[in-house]
Amino acid sequence: MAIIDFFDRGRRINPRGVAYRDAVSTWTFDQAGAMSCRIAHALLAAGARTETKVAVLSPNDSLAWICVLGLWRAGAAWVPLNPSHPVDDNVVLINRLDVEILFYAPALADQVERMRSRLPGIKTWVALGAGTGDPALADWTAGHPDISPAVRYEMDDVVAIAPTGGTTGRPKGVMNTHRSFSTMVAHQMMALTYPADAPIVNLAAAPMTHTSGLFSLQASARGGTVVVVPGATPDHVLDAIEEHGVTEMFLPPTAVYRLLERLDQRPADTTTLRYLMYAAAPMSVEKLRQGIERLGPVFIECYGQMEAPAAISFLRPDEHLIDGEIAPPARLSSCGRPYPLVTVAIIDPETGAMVGPGVTGEICVRGDLLMKGYYKDPDRTAEAIVDGWLHTGDLGNMDEAGYLHLTDRSRDVIISGGFNVYPGEVEQVLWGHPAVRDCAVVGAPHDDWGEVVTAVVELNAGAEVDGAELIALCRQRLGPIRAPKQVFFVDQLPRSPNGKVLKKDVRAGFWADRGTRI
Repeated sequence: MAIIDFFDRGRRINPRGVAYRDAVSTWTFDQAGAMSCRIAHALLAAGARTETKVAVLSPNDSLAWICVLGLWRAGAAWVPLNPSHPVDDNVVLINRLDVEILFYAPALADQVERMRSRLPGIKTWVALGAGTGDPALADWTAGHPDISPAVRYEMDDVVAIAPTGGTTGRPKGVMNTHRSFSTMVAHQMMALTYPADAPIVNLAAAPMTHTSGLFSLQASARGGTVVVVPGATPDHVLDAIEEHGVTEMFLPPTAVYRLLERLDQRPADTTTLRYLMYAAAPMSVEKLRQGIERLGPVFIECYGQMEAPAAISFLRPDEHLIDGEIAPPARLSSCGRPYPLVTVAIIDPETGAMVGPGVTGEICVRGDLLMKGYYKDPDRTAEAIVDGWLHTGDLGNMDEAGYLHLTDRSRDVIISGGFNVYPGEVEQVLWGHPAVRDCAVVGAPHDDWGEVVTAVVELNAGAEVDGAELIALCRQRLGPIRAPKQVFFVDQLPRSPNGKVLKKDVRAGFWADRGTRI
């Protein structure tokens, strides 16, 4: 299937039903579909062809997402831009990915003006509303047909070029296709099941330029409603659940933590919630346990990366329980089992051989979920995909029952005195302390050991704990080798716009005078 076919499936099921709703607008499937067709025809008239790069710069907004549908309908490739990124970063990205057409929100007109002279490759600028000096979308699409253009799709055509998260270095342009995105949506539809005729209301609270937009597609494919809110603040989320009867949503772990904190202060009716997908970063087992106690068995873990988008493995809500009780940490800390349409193997990075249950190696993936490659970067593509296997760069193991356990990014492993220390194991212990809001464990330089295990900790508001107590807790749980030797406290850890803790930035603070530790 072409990726636009999923929306069209939902339109056939529920043509007059609400497809998208935000604070200022409501779109039925027929209205959103017709607008996406007009956008597609306007793009073709402007010279867009198969895999032409089209960027959308907007905060969460229904019309901005309909532009994504329109460019897919025209056969173009979506370049997602996050408006919270620095202007200079977006300029580099737009130029490096050869963007030719840019849609933008009028509220970001000042950003656009600061970029315009530095983007010689942009041939067409379109504002989502009036008053910017560029054509407004309504005028730009006026007179174009509201039926789908006759565009031929091949399954390996590129439909999105997305930057990697940038947590381990300079972002790369990941090329995903109809094939890889369709596999992703199929996986999500397998994971999120509903009784016939049950209402489906998806909440897009995290940036739609990232996982939240992609995770809305399975709801649209079923004729469900996508409620779009400006951000994943606890009050936005809780208001939407109560007002619209949200049944599914995606939040990164940090947003889940804030939501749980807010629920302690503001009771809310969350009984309509069926699925809370968490992904993008490891989840604290202790906070996951608290979430299940507060919200019930609604959590679903989704492990993936843009190179294998969002759908390598999943831990179903019922798998968070064993015999009706919350499962032990060994289960809750897992990434679940692989989805049906991929093959996952653990491979020894040194020998290239597959390893047995419980043995740590690199997580490798094969199947239709895989990206086509990195844009204009054949060397990095060849390093990442070897003999059909995507080498994720993540370390982990598979247990006897087939559950995948993510240990760490291969670049995050700390080698201290000749011993490998996996930061994720240490972070899980620290997250379990009631005073700890979030943390990052990195290797800092040490003259004798090479690296020393170092914890950087963000505390809950009003909480107090000293470093010695946290070190003692880790020594008790993990032993002396893996326990931090030093703890630093910060008001706020550095994070990407998608909520990931930027370990490279944390690590860089310790290595600034010693050369960057790669």
